[in-house]
Amino acid sequence: MSLARLFRWRLLQLLPLGLASAVASGPIPAAETLRDCRVAGIKNSVRCGAIERALDPARPDGPRISVHYVVVPALARRRLPDPIFLLAGGPGQSAISLAGASLGLLQRLGNRRDLVFVDQRGTGLSAPLYCDEARRAPLAEQTDPERQVQRLQVCQRQLQSLTYGDLRLFTTPLAMQDLDAVRQELGAERINLVAASYGTRAALDYQRQFPKRVRRMALDGVAPADMALPASSGLDAQAALDALFAHCVQEPACAVAHPRLRQDWDALLAGLPRRVQVPHPLTGEIEALTVTRDMLLAAVRAPLYSPALAAALPVAIAQAAQGRFTALLGLNSIHGARRSTRIAEGMHFSVLCAEDFPRLSAPQAVARDFGDGALRSVKRICADWPRGELAAAFYNTHPSRVPVLLASGGLDPATPPRHAERVAAALGANALHIIVPHAGHGVFGIGCMRDVLYRFIAAETDADALAVDANCVVSIPRPTLFQPTSPMLAVRPG
Repeated sequence: MSLARLFRWRLLQLLPLGLASAVASGPIPAAETLRDCRVAGIKNSVRCGAIERALDPARPDGPRISVHYVVVPALARRRLPDPIFLLAGGPGQSAISLAGASLGLLQRLGNRRDLVFVDQRGTGLSAPLYCDEARRAPLAEQTDPERQVQRLQVCQRQLQSLTYGDLRLFTTPLAMQDLDAVRQELGAERINLVAASYGTRAALDYQRQFPKRVRRMALDGVAPADMALPASSGLDAQAALDALFAHCVQEPACAVAHPRLRQDWDALLAGLPRRVQVPHPLTGEIEALTVTRDMLLAAVRAPLYSPALAAALPVAIAQAAQGRFTALLGLNSIHGARRSTRIAEGMHFSVLCAEDFPRLSAPQAVARDFGDGALRSVKRICADWPRGELAAAFYNTHPSRVPVLLASGGLDPATPPRHAERVAAALGANALHIIVPHAGHGVFGIGCMRDVLYRFIAAETDADALAVDANCVVSIPRPTLFQPTSPMLAVRPG
């Protein structure tokens, strides 16, 4: 269900932005709480800070939490006064843990603007809500929806025993109030927001609450508050899978190698549940497990996030149809292999259950293959999960006073263009929506999109920002079919 389990450069999807050409002003006053520190993945020392916040704003004398953040100072002496705040995805990713992975792609941006990474409440160092990791658990345990529900129920009870364990108080609006407190601490009059996946929802809510504090906003893979994620996920994944099958018919190499790909897929689903033996992706030990429909669909959905991985799905599906599931489960494991991708599941479900779950009462459309498995699991988890209260205004998007760049991958199985189109229409004339036809989840780091984003942030005027030329994205190709070089990996005739 996580919307941001991607490759390293896609994880935060916060890529080179703008080098301002406006008249430079003095540096942002350093907050007294900042100190020199080291962050994993960053060669030089940076500045770390933390602010104390009431867990519940309605009870300022109640429990308090520390919201941690990192500032990567601009390289130039004459810095610009509006820093870049980077909002991570998930929900549940730590922005600080992703800082090192993103800096290699932020060099132009970091020349004259400070980069600020804030661990949203419930993630990273900010009142973390992590459950026990299951990555090394037996595959049968990892892939059994019933066991995962039970694991999360145990985790919920453990988290509620913490001093800050009121799970109703980890909603997006409260987190954006924390973010604005960090802005004030740094002395910035206005900030630029660059956000990925769930982070786009957070950015939109920050703009709703603090419209005068935003200079520019760039949203990669738009996940608005009204999307009801568990319901939309099956439909969006289905569209991406159907596009893959259609592309295989059109690409000569794929059509020759897999002339019956759709039929293989249908036969594979019809043959489930199925008892198989596969090596654990991390330990390599051979394990026996029963592959169910929900498990198979989850394994296919993950590589659809990245067209580079999806290019290997035809081979993996064809092998699975012959009873060999190693490739398919291996593709699925790539997204969770890095420590920096870890999701704070307590925060994840505190957001999902408060913000998405209440919108699932109406009848929902069911995808052809993906069905409503994700929806059923979320309903079970959220049935007893404490839920915060949200104002009706949280779900509304109003016309923007400042330029907003929205970017979508045409093949995205999680936040396809249809969601950004709705948001762009609500934002009005100051919204620019760019679709990269052959991209998946996260586009700012692909080809010329880096320069598009750079020029959007760097533009001196709002009109110039909205006039940025993005015609180059049409020429970004879709990765060609993966063809095994080893006979052991090739698909053998059935």
